[in-house]
Amino acid sequence: MTMWCAIRTFTKHAQELGNAPVEQPIVFVKPSNCLHAGGPLPVSSHPGEMHHEVECVVKLGHDLQPVALAVGLDMTDRAAQGALRAKQYPWAKGKTFRSSAVLGPLAVWSGEFDALVNPAEGFRLVLWVNGEERQNALLSEMTVTPQAQMTELLEWAPVEPSDLLFTGTPQGVGQVFPGDQIRAQLLRQDRVMSEIEVPCE
Repeated sequence: MTMWCAIRTFTKHAQELGNAPVEQPIVFVKPSNCLHAGGPLPVSSHPGEMHHEVECVVKLGHDLQPVALAVGLDMTDRAAQGALRAKQYPWAKGKTFRSSAVLGPLAVWSGEFDALVNPAEGFRLVLWVNGEERQNALLSEMTVTPQAQMTELLEWAPVEPSDLLFTGTPQGVGQVFPGDQIRAQLLRQDRVMSEIEVPCE
């Protein structure tokens, strides 16, 4: 199982980090052993920073169409990522460390990719840290859609059934610290489809 992760899919998030919005999908890979196995996030033992990025995650079926959705966290070492990017080096250290992918419960869903960004469907991501709302956006605000991401991937990537597509994060990302409590939800018309509650230690 491979996790295909798209970046800068929400214009406001690209801008908050000082990046230009993109028109074509940009994707990186997290290996499956980046998945958090459970319990607290090991923030204090990570040799760097951890920043939260809430995302809608799509599980792919045998025809590489959606079969389930979940809320996910793409944990990012922003300092490491920035330092490596400045030198034009690959920034795997900033994205593919231990427990850098947190996956909520999968909810069966077999709609089309385009439905994820249909305002009438009302898909929304929300994340809180210590009860304070940090991220809140409709998936319809995405400017690089999940369908565009898949179209790009299928041109060159060895995508397989059961792979996961992390579709990108909205604005409001930030650092977490030991003792923090993260709560994140994927909603559809204000009903919770998938939820994560995880402490940081």
